Amino acid sequence: MKLPLLFAASLLFMTSLVAEPPTHIATTPVPRDGEAWWVERHTKCVATTQAGGIDLAFLGDSITQGWEGQPAWEKNFAPLKAANFGFSGDRTEHVLWRLAHGELVGLAPKVIVIMIGTNNVGHNSSNPQQTADGVKAIVSTLRSKIPEAKILLLAIFPRDEMADGPLRQQVAEASTLFKDIADGTHVHYLDLASKFLNEDGTAPKDVMPDFLHLSEKGYDIWAGAITPKIMELMK
Repeated sequence: MKLPLLFAASLLFMTSLVAEPPTHIATTPVPRDGEAWWVERHTKCVATTQAGGIDLAFLGDSITQGWEGQPAWEKNFAPLKAANFGFSGDRTEHVLWRLAHGELVGLAPKVIVIMIGTNNVGHNSSNPQQTADGVKAIVSTLRSKIPEAKILLLAIFPRDEMADGPLRQQVAEASTLFKDIADGTHVHYLDLASKFLNEDGTAPKDVMPDFLHLSEKGYDIWAGAITPKIMELMK
């Protein structure tokens, strides 16, 4: 007996939310034991989650954490009841651990912005495919645990000064490998690389002083590039 088409479609959708990612270093949740600041920040983020009242959440590594103290954050995102869940040095496996231990899950944000993965390749712990698997695992976890939230998934920002730099190539490859998780309804994908680069593909020092992290100008560019999409998704 054939399943009704509507039921079959629903079953397929629910299965996609909980599909198990490949098991390896980038998809296996682990904490950063022995780093007191990281444990303290995690405790604060759990408290933020429990307090509620957050409509916009940013999830990621140092580039996300770097929003703190930026005028662009205060102007564009603080009025939207935003919270910062960025941790310097985090890789996908650390984000997965944080989600499994009290961060974000339990909140009901309208939008979650994700930018993670540069440390997986930068620390040489994961190759681009593993990094992409880790990013997909994060998105799948959020879709399963907070299905009402819209996710804005960002391509990993460019690094290295030159367009042919090895890390530039690896983060671009990883982004290409995970962008297909976007469905245009619940998960939206943006690649902002060109916003930060010169026409010849080089990274300008006034935007990325160390060819990885952003300057105040870089955060202004980032805010300008995503605010319209965030406002659209928050409606």
